[in-house]
Amino acid sequence: MIPIATISLVLAAVFSVYGIVAALSSVGEGRPHLLASAERSLYAVFLYTIVASVCLVVFLVASDFRIEYVASYTSSTLPLFYKVSAFWAGQKGSLLLWSLLLTGFSSLAIYQNRRRNRDLLPHLIAILLAINLFFLILMLSASNPFETLVNPPVEGRGLNPLLQNPGMVFHPPSLYIGFVGFSIPFAFAMAAIINRRGDNDWIRSTRRWTLFAWVFLTLGNLLGAQWAYVELGWGGYWAWDPVENAAIMPWFTGTAFLHSVMIQEKKNMLKIWNVVLIVLTFLLTIFGTFLTRSGVISSVHAFAQSGIGIYFVVFMIIIAVFSFGLILRRLDLLRSHNRFDSFFSRESAFLFNNLI
Repeated sequence: MIPIATISLVLAAVFSVYGIVAALSSVGEGRPHLLASAERSLYAVFLYTIVASVCLVVFLVASDFRIEYVASYTSSTLPLFYKVSAFWAGQKGSLLLWSLLLTGFSSLAIYQNRRRNRDLLPHLIAILLAINLFFLILMLSASNPFETLVNPPVEGRGLNPLLQNPGMVFHPPSLYIGFVGFSIPFAFAMAAIINRRGDNDWIRSTRRWTLFAWVFLTLGNLLGAQWAYVELGWGGYWAWDPVENAAIMPWFTGTAFLHSVMIQEKKNMLKIWNVVLIVLTFLLTIFGTFLTRSGVISSVHAFAQSGIGIYFVVFMIIIAVFSFGLILRRLDLLRSHNRFDSFFSRESAFLFNNLI
C-alpha cells in the first residue's frame, strides 16, 4: 500500500497543476470543455487525497512501523481511539488532513456553483487548486507522511501523554475545519475582484461557508481552551501558549468579517474593508499553521524543528502580494458609492465596533 499512497499524492499534484492550467485557459468564450476538464481535475485531486488518507489511517491502525510517521506517533498498545487521532498528531499527517479538507470543501463549493457564478469558476478553481498544490508540494518534498524507515523498530514511540486526551480527537479537526473553511470565501473574493465583479453576489454565495468556518473555528478554540485548562492548567486566556493565541487571531478577523458583510449587503458599503478582512483571515490561518509546523517557537503544540518554515514564509508573501496587489489595482471597483450619514450613525458605530 505504500506505493499506492505515494503515487496518490503524486497524481494529486499532477492533476492540480493540470487543473490550474485548464481553468485559466478556459477564460474567454468558446472554451467550456476546458472549464469542465478543470472541474473534473479538482474532483480527481479530492479522490486521490482520499486514497492517500485512507492508506495513512490503515497504516496507523495496523501499527505499520515501516512508516516513519506511524513509528513516531503510535505504538502497538495504543488504544484505537488514539491511533486514529494520530492522523493529525504530527506535522506530516496534519498537512495531509489539511489537503483532504481543502479538496473536499473545494469540490463541494464548485459543485454548488455548477449552474451559477460560472464566470467566477475558472479563477475560483485555479486559486483553490493552487492553495492545495502548496500543501502537496510540502508533503512530496519536505514532509512526506509515507516516508519509510531503513530499519523499522519493533515498537513505536507512542503518542505524547499530553495528547492522550479526548480533546485530541475533537479539538484539532474542529480547528482545521475552521481554518480551511475560510479558504472558500477568500477564493470567491479574489475571483470576483479578478473578474471585476463589484456586486455582492460573492458574499451571498459564501455566507454559509463563512458561518460554517466560523462555527468550527469557535468550537475548536473553545475545545482547545478546555483541554489546556484540564491538561496543562494554563488557567485562562492570557496564559495560553503562542500557538493557541495564533489560533484565535483569525477568529477575531473572521468574526469582524461575518458582521461587516451585513453592512455591505444592506448599505452597499465597506467593500474594501470586507475584502481586506477576508484576506487577513485567510493569511492568519496560514500563519497559525506556520507557527505550529515551523518549529520557530517553543510550544506544547509545536512540532520539532523542520525545514518547512521557509515554505510557509514564501507562501504567505505570495498570498499577501497577490491579494493586496489585486485590491490596489481594483480600488475603483471596490469603492463604495454610499457614505456614512454621520459620525454618530448606526453604520459608524458598527464600523467602530468592528475595528475594536
